[in-house]
Amino acid sequence: MRILLTNDDGIGATGLQTLRRELRKMDGVQLDVIAPDSNRSASARSITTRSSLSVEEIRFDDGDLGHATDGTPVDCVRFAAVGLLGERPDLIVSGINHGVNLGDDVTYSGTVAAAFEGVILDLPAVAVSQQSNEREMGYRPKRDFDFDLAARFTAATVHELIEHPMPSGSLLNINVPGAEPEGIDVTRLGKRLYRDELRKIRKDESGGRTHYQIYGYEPDADDEPGTDIGAIARKRISVTPLHLDLTDHGGLDGLRQRDFERMLGALGE
Repeated sequence: MRILLTNDDGIGATGLQTLRRELRKMDGVQLDVIAPDSNRSASARSITTRSSLSVEEIRFDDGDLGHATDGTPVDCVRFAAVGLLGERPDLIVSGINHGVNLGDDVTYSGTVAAAFEGVILDLPAVAVSQQSNEREMGYRPKRDFDFDLAARFTAATVHELIEHPMPSGSLLNINVPGAEPEGIDVTRLGKRLYRDELRKIRKDESGGRTHYQIYGYEPDADDEPGTDIGAIARKRISVTPLHLDLTDHGGLDGLRQRDFERMLGALGE
């Protein structure tokens, strides 16, 4: 089993390094690490198409090798898929992210995006995120983390997926609470309640450009039971299956009843 480990916090991030050491203990696993050379949080599914990408070999403190790139988390998975390190991986593991990736926030997350790239490449994938010890629910996590349990749980999940794979096209999004977990819930995505504000920061002395801040405010969350947000609020590990089929299947029949042919014909009149 060949596993690619990546993240969006950067190759030196404590979450990635803790998980790397845990996965290295697994029998029968060849572990490759390709990660961004610096923080790429909230990069979502962005890719690098207008410039070349650099790759640097990194020697970790314990002697293992990794590869750092100036690309995005998705670029890291693509590097592995096209043969940067030889054969392509059998499984993608992304994390451990510094801070939770819950509800609507998964669409912004570089951590989850790397796992989604595995799905696109027909590879099983796991994204894992850790709440800080402050137990905040936002995307500006504090610096105090304990990744040990999350790393061990992720390794156990990987072992489970080797024995019993997920259906093709589906990934697991794992979030671990900052407190001692009181259990594990299989969940759906919850609902984020964003509180973005327009805040003027400064105006250039030349008068040509004004600077604003509109992100970074702590969002609220609907902690409904059965959701990933609700699980974390109740100090439980959340395991959520995700897929990339964004089609609103329930809306297809209603949309087909609209007379698009008439609309197209009217354009030529």
